[in-house]
Amino acid sequence: MHQDPHTPMAAVNILYKVGARDEDPEKTGFAHLFEHLMFGGSVNIPSYDNPLQQAGGENNAFTNNDFTNYYLTLPKNNLETAFWLESDRMLSLAFSRKSLRVQKQVVTEEFKQNYLNQPYGDVYLLLKPLAYKHHPYQWNTIGKEISHIEKATMDDVKHFYSRYYNPNNAILCVTGNIHPDKVIPQIENWFGSIPSGAELQRNYPAEPEQKENRTLTVERDVPQDALYMAWHMPARNEKEYYTSDLISDLLSNGDSSRLFQRLVKDKQWFTDINAYITGDMDRGLFIISGKLNPSVDFHSAEEQIEKELTKLTEHLVEEEELQKVKNKIEANLVFSEISILGKAMSLSYFEMLSKAEDINNETEKYQAVRREDIREQARKLFAEGKKNVLYYKAKKNS
Repeated sequence: MHQDPHTPMAAVNILYKVGARDEDPEKTGFAHLFEHLMFGGSVNIPSYDNPLQQAGGENNAFTNNDFTNYYLTLPKNNLETAFWLESDRMLSLAFSRKSLRVQKQVVTEEFKQNYLNQPYGDVYLLLKPLAYKHHPYQWNTIGKEISHIEKATMDDVKHFYSRYYNPNNAILCVTGNIHPDKVIPQIENWFGSIPSGAELQRNYPAEPEQKENRTLTVERDVPQDALYMAWHMPARNEKEYYTSDLISDLLSNGDSSRLFQRLVKDKQWFTDINAYITGDMDRGLFIISGKLNPSVDFHSAEEQIEKELTKLTEHLVEEEELQKVKNKIEANLVFSEISILGKAMSLSYFEMLSKAEDINNETEKYQAVRREDIREQARKLFAEGKKNVLYYKAKKNS
């Protein structure tokens, strides 16, 4: 809980520790499907949205590789409505054939619209299985293929629910103008009697060390060629995660960043270029993506990126440049904690990582990274044989 007396509102966040990595390789997309099913009504509350709207509330949810997050805001005086709604769907989600059929249709249409029928939409359907051969990060949150959702049975979804949607696999956070002495008894009243689920054994297949570069070339009906490069990077709880994040910002955070200045503004090899990390609980990906200018070929574009990476592996970054990206990260962390909903989400997330109060040490971990750490981590990240490259070619009109 976090108390903030300066608002008339309250936020409730429930994080379920289930994401795409927890799925059966032959039944993918279930965590995301459940994000939809959870709004289909529970046994005692046929409509989730109507009571919440009547109480002046708003809600939403999202799913990723590692967890599924449900969140809502409402006036503090109506906080118990949130506990009533969330506890009922945790205890007894209503499984109707109609709801399952409708939500399967919604998800399959989302798959088609966002991943198959949109320019560059299938990039991560291609890049992730190129980079991962064993770990379940090899498929997207939406799933490997549409058929996995189309074939989902009532028994399949009931089993998934009973396995993962339990109090012992969830983190509840409440923020806003609340009083713990009042709120704790309410939480105990609504959630205390819900039985825990079975103890979960999480044994994700380890991804072997990559020793050879991998490439994939595809041709699509898109406006221009695009290049995607990915390297495996440290997991979220590893010390080197912070160094890797800073490297991505040195390369591509704002118009003064290295890749933008040299490859977009000065040399005009790319029309846009970005470096970013996936930030996963297990070993994630460090990705560089860019759209090529029409006169530039893939080999030359890749070579230019490699030159910029070599500078990081051979030379120490200037202290002023490093401090600037540290300051940006600190500003973003502070900004994310301004709203009560941002606090609720962040506290839940850090509780999942280790403990909620670690959120207070995040800035220090970034500030502790030295110039020498940047060079050493860049050498590890971008070592020979670690690269995965997707050449995404635009079809040429004859």
